[in-house]
Amino acid sequence: MVLSDELLDQQGQVLLPAGTVLTEKMLERLPGHGVESLAIADDTPADPVLLAAQRAAQLERIAVLFRRHDPDNSEDWAANALRALVTDFRVGKETA
Repeated sequence: MVLSDELLDQQGQVLLPAGTVLTEKMLERLPGHGVESLAIADDTPADPVLLAAQRAAQLERIAVLFRRHDPDNSEDWAANALRALVTDFRVGKETA
């Protein structure tokens, strides 16, 4: 099992970083640190058709959110920067 998010204790200190491969010994010690649940990374291969549909839906939603802002208008730099950040967050960077 692989930890999908940082695991924090009750004081907000990082017990284990995201991506840690969990061992039986680690799992046994977690209740002693007040950990009752943790997020495990999903290792199921993603369906490319479903991913493409989700990506298209996100891009459509972003287009609606920024419909009043022209992405080719260089003077509207703040909206363009915000749109780029939202797109990177929701969709991720384009990979070739």
